[in-house]
Amino acid sequence: MTAQITTQPTNNTAENGVNDGIGFNATYYRLELRRLLRDKVSVFFTAGLPVFFYLLFGASPDYADEPVGNGNVAMWIMIAMAAYGAVTATNGVGGGAAVERMQGWSRQLGLTPMTDTQYVMVKAATSTTIAAAPIILIYAAGFLTGARAPLWVWASSAAILLVGASTFALYGLSFGLAFRSEAAVSAAGGSLVVLSFLGNIFVPLTGWLLTVAKFTPLYGYASLARWPLTDGGTLDPETGNLITEPLWQPVANVVVWTTVLAIATVTLVRRGRARQ
Repeated sequence: MTAQITTQPTNNTAENGVNDGIGFNATYYRLELRRLLRDKVSVFFTAGLPVFFYLLFGASPDYADEPVGNGNVAMWIMIAMAAYGAVTATNGVGGGAAVERMQGWSRQLGLTPMTDTQYVMVKAATSTTIAAAPIILIYAAGFLTGARAPLWVWASSAAILLVGASTFALYGLSFGLAFRSEAAVSAAGGSLVVLSFLGNIFVPLTGWLLTVAKFTPLYGYASLARWPLTDGGTLDPETGNLITEPLWQPVANVVVWTTVLAIATVTLVRRGRARQ
């Protein structure tokens, strides 16, 4: 009788999809996604605001149809706004995970059969899904309002945006773990706005500002996303021409910043455990 009592809940749990001890936890993923989408304000700033920025600065101006590389200016701005939306989304997911740890949610999950690996897998999948939303919306707006480029440019730039945005989940997570408050998530989001300006996303930079931009976290990410469009060129706002740069520069930027953020996150997690 005792064996039947202890076995039955475990079987029900596995059958309901809550946890089977291995693999992806689809139930928790659905709950996480539903919880994030319930916050209408965050959804607007994550997906709606970048679309508005694109329509204002990319689709409306007279220069939108001017040629740039393999497409036009509207396409250049569309990719930039999609980059901003994607990193804002993943930053929010990462920062939210840090707040959950501080509020004891991770200890609550520790009482369930779900493993740490499954928890990380769900957060990664949620981050990717949320990042896909602004990319899809902005690309749809671009398609309907005159952004032009070959199909392979659309597909490859979107893929780079989606994959590269995961780095900024670490950015939000490190902020939350470092400052240990819900305000840290807002601070991380606010700092991304500043870094977007410095990262050559909102406004094309030139001179010493462009030199400084190459050392900021968002520069390499945005440059790689634009690479299929510009063949490695950076738009010069004074002449309208493309300033070419070697591929290793944005690649090195992404690799270095991903490494730095990963090390910072692991260090902060270990410090947090030591205090418990």
